[in-house]
Amino acid sequence: MAPVCVLVGVMGAGKTSTGLLVASGLGVGFRDTDSDVEALAGKPIPEIFVDDGEEHFRTLERAAVAEALASHDGVLALGGGAILAEENRAALAGHRVIYLSVELTDAVRRVGLGAGRPLLAINPRATLKHLLDQRRPLYTEVAGQTVVTDGRTPEQVAEEILAGLADDRVGRPAGPPAG
Repeated sequence: MAPVCVLVGVMGAGKTSTGLLVASGLGVGFRDTDSDVEALAGKPIPEIFVDDGEEHFRTLERAAVAEALASHDGVLALGGGAILAEENRAALAGHRVIYLSVELTDAVRRVGLGAGRPLLAINPRATLKHLLDQRRPLYTEVAGQTVVTDGRTPEQVAEEILAGLADDRVGRPAGPPAG
């Protein structure tokens, strides 16, 4: 069992809104590892950060990613920082990974001033820029396809992903071609 596709990208890229639409279009389930982490911890992510720290959150996140990759056969969205863990990046090998790319202006507009986003608690714009710069190479490393989301609705992004999945051209596993 493996996900139909795995969506990665920074907060505000549209992984959840687009993922729900792609899953609906394919008639499969949608799963978000951030929701899985909250279920594991029994509390919202901001509380995990405050009560237990980011390191504990990342431990829960690694477990959630491994479990979801092994057991979910629909559309899977990973939390924005999941790709920071080497084991998560390695686990994505062989999966259809699609990077939802967003630039700073659109990301800031979508996430606002960071309410409920623990990593954006102080200076949201500068922090988000740093996260984009830090994570972009990791997203492109794991993804077989990049879909630009700037200036587009989730419906438009989902249409592109669905068309590509139907053509079997989008989200091929990263790495050298087989054969």
